[in-house]
Amino acid sequence: MQDLEDICKVRVKFSEIDSMRVAWHGSYVAYLEDGRESFGRHYEGIGYATMQEAGIYAPIYDMHIKYFASLRINDVAEIHTHYVHKRGARLDYRYEIYRESDHELCIKATTTQLFIDPQGQLMIDKPDYYKAWQKKYLTK
Repeated sequence: MQDLEDICKVRVKFSEIDSMRVAWHGSYVAYLEDGRESFGRHYEGIGYATMQEAGIYAPIYDMHIKYFASLRINDVAEIHTHYVHKRGARLDYRYEIYRESDHELCIKATTTQLFIDPQGQLMIDKPDYYKAWQKKYLTK
C-alpha cells in the first residue's frame, strides 16, 4: 500500500509560546490538527468539510506525542502527516514535525479518530464518503 503523505508549514506565533520562550507543549496538538486539515485538502474526500456535509464526525479517540526538540517564536514547523491504514471505521495518522531551518525533528505523534453518526453514536461501519475515499486513494 502506498504511503499517503502531506506536508504543510506553520509559523510559530507569540500566543503559542510559554514562559521558557518555546512552543508550549499543547500547541503541538493544534499543529497536528493543521496537518490533518492540510491532508484533507490534499487528498480530497476525507477533509472536515466532507465530514460536516455528511453529518458524520471523527473526534480524536487516542493521541500519543513524543517530544525531541523545541520550536521557538517565528520558527516554521514543517508538519508531515501520513495516513495509516487500519481495518474498521477509524482514521489513523502518524506525524513528524521538523523545524524547517535545520530540519531538526521536534516531535513524532500518532492519532486515532473514530466516526460518530449524526445522533452522536459510535459507528462500527465506515461512512460512505470514507469508503469512496479509500477506493480512490488506496487501490492504485
